[in-house]
Amino acid sequence: MNIALFLEMAADAAPDRIGLVCDGKRWSYAELLAGARGAAKLIRESGCEHVALLDESSEAAVMALFGAALAGVPYVPLNYRLADADLSALLARITPAVIIGDTERVKRLCPSEANRVLSRSAFVTAAIASGTAAPTEGDEGEGIAIQLFTSGTTAAPKAAILRHANLVSYILGTVEFASAPEEDAALVSVPPYHIAGIAALLSSIYAQRRILMLPAFDPAAWLDLAAAERASNAFVVPTMLSRIIEAMDKRAAPDVSSLRSVAYGGGKMPLELIHRALDLFPETGFTNAYGLTETSSTIALLGPDEHRAAHASDDEAVRARLASVGKPLPTVEIEIRDEDGKPLPPGERGEIYVRGEQVSGEYKERSALDADGWFPTRDAGWIDEEGYLFLSGRADDVIVRGGENISPGEIEDVLLTHPAIADVAAVAIPSLEWGEAVGITIVVREGHGQPAEAELKELVRARLRSSRVPEKILFADTLPYNEMGKLLRREIKKLFAG
Repeated sequence: MNIALFLEMAADAAPDRIGLVCDGKRWSYAELLAGARGAAKLIRESGCEHVALLDESSEAAVMALFGAALAGVPYVPLNYRLADADLSALLARITPAVIIGDTERVKRLCPSEANRVLSRSAFVTAAIASGTAAPTEGDEGEGIAIQLFTSGTTAAPKAAILRHANLVSYILGTVEFASAPEEDAALVSVPPYHIAGIAALLSSIYAQRRILMLPAFDPAAWLDLAAAERASNAFVVPTMLSRIIEAMDKRAAPDVSSLRSVAYGGGKMPLELIHRALDLFPETGFTNAYGLTETSSTIALLGPDEHRAAHASDDEAVRARLASVGKPLPTVEIEIRDEDGKPLPPGERGEIYVRGEQVSGEYKERSALDADGWFPTRDAGWIDEEGYLFLSGRADDVIVRGGENISPGEIEDVLLTHPAIADVAAVAIPSLEWGEAVGITIVVREGHGQPAEAELKELVRARLRSSRVPEKILFADTLPYNEMGKLLRREIKKLFAG
């Protein structure tokens, strides 16, 4: 099954229903399908091997995604925030391609005549002009639907491969066709090159939900669009939610009472922030969605009822679940394994492995699946006795002090209980005595003085043990995050090296 069938089904069932609102324009499902079919014709005629988007979200992203699927060519949305040198390397890896977006930059960085480069408006105009009511034959499900370059937070970007079968499995396992009433609207503000943005498009279209596309995230614009279009659903990353709440604190916020569901993911959610959000949006159901590019999005969920129960509970075990990412989806299996690949019992920390039809685990260079189909996520965590999954950072981020593995997350969680600390990151730093030791970088909360190093060390020693006590402490105005809220620990390590 080709992912383009989701748009064809939506257009066939409700051709006149509005499927997309972006920059004041409204597109029906029939119009989106016509644009996608026209795009497929354009792509086929180009003879190119990839379809790339170097632009913010727009109707062009929808037409390119489904046009590529119909043409049987991988869709490759690129991070337009990358430095020229990094972007040039990625463009060279996908040539020859139809490239949509920043034409001047593309021609400067990759002046190959093998590419066909179009601006957003030129692509949409050409797609509509080429549109046809006739279906276009595309890949039936085994081929590559999407190629996403990983964020490269710890290494050079890898080309993650998502086949039609992976994405179809995820959508069919989590969404009911045409389940959204006509008034439902999903606010999509994550970048088009992130799996969360792609999953939001596919799931909303299959449910026949109106998509409210915000090309570039801004908290005031987010609130205004949610109010104006009566958004019912939204997905945010923790940094977005923080900025939305800050904006609501600074001005009279518009009426966003229509929001029934807000999902979040992509980075660690501070407990203080989600507690505040639950108070500020008492009628909204919050969902923590954990997933990876290589798993076609979500593999575990902490649902709305679990959020409210944990938020209101006096039982510490129940309240602690708010720091989890919930339980695995019914369609996937999750195991925690030790360094030798052996499954660990509940409560034991190790690396998270996942298996299921939606799990690709494939890169252009190789497959990372083992012989039994398990994918090593490189995320570290544990599962409690009730089946809740907790994350403790990347497996690569583990600090190995004198042969003892230390999770940065456990130190960060303790330090965040200090009233003067707004943000903190723990990383491995070189140590002559131990091989590696703990270094922490701290952002002081506004209105508070800088806490004494001795006080912070004693806090860690009292709550954990002496091996977790930081050897070096730095203070910074902010910590480095990427646009999806992932902490860039490699940049923090550079601070200690400097």
